[in-house]
Amino acid sequence: MRNRINQRLEEITDTTLIVGVDISKAVHWARFVDYRGREEGKALAFKSDRKGFESIVARIEEICGTKALLHTYDEVIIGMEPTGHYWKTFANYLIKAGYRVVCVNPAHTKKAKELDDNSQTASDKKDAITIARLMKDGRYFEPYLPQDIYAELRMLSSTRFGAIKRIISIKNTITALLDEYFPEIFTVWGKVLEAKSSRQILKSCPFPAFILATGEAGVLAEIKKVALKTVGVKKVRKLMEAAKNSVGAEYGLDSARLRLRLLLEELEMYEKHISEIELAMEQTLSGTGYSKQLLSIKGIGVVTAAGFLGEVGDPLRFQNARQIANYAGYNLVEDSSGKNKSGTRISKRGRGQLRALLHQMSFSMAGNNAEMNALYKYLTSRPENPLKKKQALVVVSKKIITIIHTLLKKQEVYSSELVFGPVRREIMKAA
Repeated sequence: MRNRINQRLEEITDTTLIVGVDISKAVHWARFVDYRGREEGKALAFKSDRKGFESIVARIEEICGTKALLHTYDEVIIGMEPTGHYWKTFANYLIKAGYRVVCVNPAHTKKAKELDDNSQTASDKKDAITIARLMKDGRYFEPYLPQDIYAELRMLSSTRFGAIKRIISIKNTITALLDEYFPEIFTVWGKVLEAKSSRQILKSCPFPAFILATGEAGVLAEIKKVALKTVGVKKVRKLMEAAKNSVGAEYGLDSARLRLRLLLEELEMYEKHISEIELAMEQTLSGTGYSKQLLSIKGIGVVTAAGFLGEVGDPLRFQNARQIANYAGYNLVEDSSGKNKSGTRISKRGRGQLRALLHQMSFSMAGNNAEMNALYKYLTSRPENPLKKKQALVVVSKKIITIIHTLLKKQEVYSSELVFGPVRREIMKAA
């Protein structure tokens, strides 16, 4: 980090105009400073539309032309916080116009905004100058806006995550509804929303009063519509007995039945969306040129491979695997002062969806991949400093990143003999 900051400081000279922009939904604020942080001209408020974007470009060209107060500028660097999604359209416009665009960490802006006036006052105009002065100190990074096939994969990955979140929310709502009106149904089907027969019952006669009114023959007939051989009379009789002895609520049954039906329809819609998204991910993955290497790793499937590339982009844009781990927020931090020293933890200052995906991959590979299973068992049971289960999965995730980056860099397929070096193998064997 120190090396990168020093490199950036060398890039900023007395002929560099630094523009800090605070992004909002409707109106952005821009401040202009020189390499020492001295303000160049007045602040500019402009709208988040083409006319507004053209106005700030015109102001920049004006300063670089004849209206500069402090220096003559031949280079421009524009920075902003990558908060939300509003910054993307502005950044894309500037990049197309040929300007260099960088980003400033919002956490740094929040901590630095009191330096100038020793005040907690926050405003868009004030944040813009804070961003500009952080940039002149080299505290910025180059944003990554994926293009072409990686932009497709990122959108597919984000869409899939959103659909999965909605599915989880719907399932939780259905479970809460059943807990209120028919809690005994979970003794008949352990996973009520997974079996075809139980879903059919939820659609036709979900609560005890409806089940008893339908009768044993009617319930069996409903089940036979979707499950011809998997559910028999014993299961139906167990359901009838549960309905007779139910302690579920008996009020608002018709309205609860309607709500349940609508929730089931929404659930099936999102499940259909997931299937379409995953099919698109499979087709898009083949166009990256990396599918052979990624799918050769046991425990990584089409969806996780496509999701990984969608979140990371081209992995070879990183110099090493550690940079990808930091990009995910897996770098370790501690809070130590004087005699007090805390334990280490991951910073989580990175892409949350990438960490969620890597957790899913590590959990799967710890069970299905022999090498990752051995590493996981070693980490959780070693004599010195054994890790907790979640800590071990973080280490496995970072190892997966290393394997992926190495395979793609060397254009090789997965080989179990090359996963660990001889020293690591001996240590694990001894443990």
